[in-house]
Amino acid sequence: MPGADCATRRPGYARAVSASPVIVSAAVVIRDGRVLLSQRKKGSHLADAWEFPGGKVEPGEDPKAALVRELDEELGVRAEIGDIVEVTFHTYAEAARTVLLLFYEARLTPDSPEPTAKDVAAVRWASSDDLDPSAFPPADLDVLVKVRARLARAARG
Repeated sequence: MPGADCATRRPGYARAVSASPVIVSAAVVIRDGRVLLSQRKKGSHLADAWEFPGGKVEPGEDPKAALVRELDEELGVRAEIGDIVEVTFHTYAEAARTVLLLFYEARLTPDSPEPTAKDVAAVRWASSDDLDPSAFPPADLDVLVKVRARLARAARG
């Protein structure tokens, strides 16, 4: 039947949780063998989880511009955004939300201040050994594998 969702047409397929996904841009900032992380605030979905800093892309906003804005608002830093590292689509059934996450390479500009927790619970620079998957949202797990590999390559020189 035209226009029917896949759950109606094909048994075994899950019905979408939300009408359209929330688009999120996140930064993979690696410096001196460590990656920049931020911690979600208490009272938010996935409170206390560590994640790659970033946030929602506003309607009509370029995802790279959104990431520059979010990094300034949340961490007080200036950054240059590079290429895509990973794209992840994830459904959080408990929050009735789907997200499309765009993980970008990024670097702090030479004139950027050091990151501070302006609109997040905390920030830190983490080594590969500090990247415990259980501390991250499920949607970040695929990119964690790539970040660990990048940190390992950087450590080898």
